Amino acid sequence: MSIKNNRLTNQDYEFNFADIHPPFETPDAALTEANRCLFCYDPPCMKACPTSINVPKFIKQIATYNDKGSAHTIFSSNIMGAGCSKVCPVEKLCEGACVYNLMHETPIHIAKLQRHSTEKAMKNQWQLFDRKPSTGKRVAIIGAGPAGLSCAHTLSREGVEVTIYEKEAKGGGLMTYGIAAYKVTPEFCEDEVNYITSIGGISIKYNHELGRDISIDELQRNYDAVYLAFGVGKARQLDIPGENLFGVTDAIKFIYDLRNNDYSEIAVGDKVAVIGMGMTAIDAATQAKRLGASEVHLVYRRTQEEMPCTEKELNIAKLDGCNIIWLAAPKEIIGDGENVSQLVCDVMELGAPDASGRRSPVETGQTFTLDVDMVIKAAGQMPFSEMVAGENLQNNNGKVSVQSKSKTSLDNVFAGGDCVNGGREVVDAVQAGKDGAAAILKTIISPDYIIESELKPTFNN
Repeated sequence: MSIKNNRLTNQDYEFNFADIHPPFETPDAALTEANRCLFCYDPPCMKACPTSINVPKFIKQIATYNDKGSAHTIFSSNIMGAGCSKVCPVEKLCEGACVYNLMHETPIHIAKLQRHSTEKAMKNQWQLFDRKPSTGKRVAIIGAGPAGLSCAHTLSREGVEVTIYEKEAKGGGLMTYGIAAYKVTPEFCEDEVNYITSIGGISIKYNHELGRDISIDELQRNYDAVYLAFGVGKARQLDIPGENLFGVTDAIKFIYDLRNNDYSEIAVGDKVAVIGMGMTAIDAATQAKRLGASEVHLVYRRTQEEMPCTEKELNIAKLDGCNIIWLAAPKEIIGDGENVSQLVCDVMELGAPDASGRRSPVETGQTFTLDVDMVIKAAGQMPFSEMVAGENLQNNNGKVSVQSKSKTSLDNVFAGGDCVNGGREVVDAVQAGKDGAAAILKTIISPDYIIESELKPTFNN
């Protein structure tokens, strides 16, 4: 057993990391699917979307050959609609709410239709929004991820000048650095960032980190408002013996390195254990398998009923040949010298429900051992507690505390996305950015200021 790179041929890597959700092969295929839609009154799919995309409207526009209008409808609610069409867990959102499910029929492929029109808009560089006249106001945003970009685009449309400070060398945040490469490529993420900023009035200062290169106090002096959208990123530690052995890494770093290098350069073990069962754990496990690992075990301390990932994501891991071990928790990592050689796990059982109704895992006293040469930790992410405290932000265990969706404890400083909620879906971050922009406009322009995204959508073609 060993950890090494270049396990596969270039052809293997290309095949393994090809688009897992390919688009419609022809325009006629998109039209056929669009015409399956029942165009429900009071549509449940729209209610299930955190950004309230008017799904029947954009599908009707596709069905009537109005792809540009369809893209406008989507982007009006979700400026990252193209990326979300690739990464959203639609089976528990819009497609999961489709009325066809009640008829025991295949739901409308909403994500695929959304991808059809949004990617066409990006490819053809359709400029679907005009900026309002300048308000003379300037806003600083920390983080060029989904929340930050959504806030920036909404503000720019309203005539506000926006400067985004991003600690990485590229924008996109989680989309660029934290999602499986077979779902969305770095090149697509770059194209999406460029498309969003092409409206004008948005500049991004890369390699600028809060607490290192800039401070909130400094930004407060130079801008009319500040929006914090720096997300989360620190991996939760297992706090078990052997965690510092060579071969132990966290899923965030593993995926980050994979997104920033050629696949052949990423070292992976022959026998890998991934701790956790969230989306990040699934992404790490499947990519380890696709990089050439012969065995990948997903270790989760609860049962399938409690898993954070969707069944669709779990099935991807199963189809890739990952082994699922339920009711198991890491106890100790054993090394052969300085290298990982085994993972010892406690056998768990579910105890009585707590106040929230969720049954907590408890040890049974039994253990088992896996022979592994790599352990990937995906047991959750931690907020940037030290940075938040250093900026004198009121917080809850490192998560920025807000009132009325986005107002922080500091004057004219707002926040949203993962740095507030601790980590949710990309689409939730997009909505948080819209909420933040609305709150900022009401503060720096007028308490009665209304933006288009706050208006109740109407269904028309």
